[in-house]
Amino acid sequence: MDDKIRILHVDDDDDIRLIASLALSLNPDFVVEQCSSGEEALEKVKSFKPDLFLLDMMMPGMTGEETWMKLKENSTLKDIPAIFMSAKAEQNFAEGLIKKGAVAVITKPFDPMNLCQILIEHLQENSQV
Repeated sequence: MDDKIRILHVDDDDDIRLIASLALSLNPDFVVEQCSSGEEALEKVKSFKPDLFLLDMMMPGMTGEETWMKLKENSTLKDIPAIFMSAKAEQNFAEGLIKKGAVAVITKPFDPMNLCQILIEHLQENSQV
C-alpha cells in the first residue's frame, strides 16, 4: 500500500512552482504533480488522483477557486481537501474560501522551509492524514 500524500499543485507562476517543488520535495512522503493552469489541472486529474489540491488563487483564465469548483464536479474528486495560496491577505477573502470548504489559505509570500509542515498540520486538523 502506498502511504504517500499525493499533492496536485496548480500555480501559473514558474518561480512559485519551482520554490514549492523544492520545498515539498523535502518531505519523502509527498508525491507532487504540478500544473500551470486550471485547464491543465483538469486534464492532470485524469491520470493523477491527488489527496490534496494546493491551488494558487489568482491565475489567468480559470482562477484557483473556479478550478476547484470544476474539480469538485467529478464525484471521485469532490471530497479532496483544497488549500489555497494567495497574495490577497484580507481576512474576509480567506474566510469566504473556508466557508466554501477550503482547508486553509496560505498567504504569499510563504516560507518554503515551513510549507511541508503547514500542509501536514492542516491535513491533520481535517483528518486527512
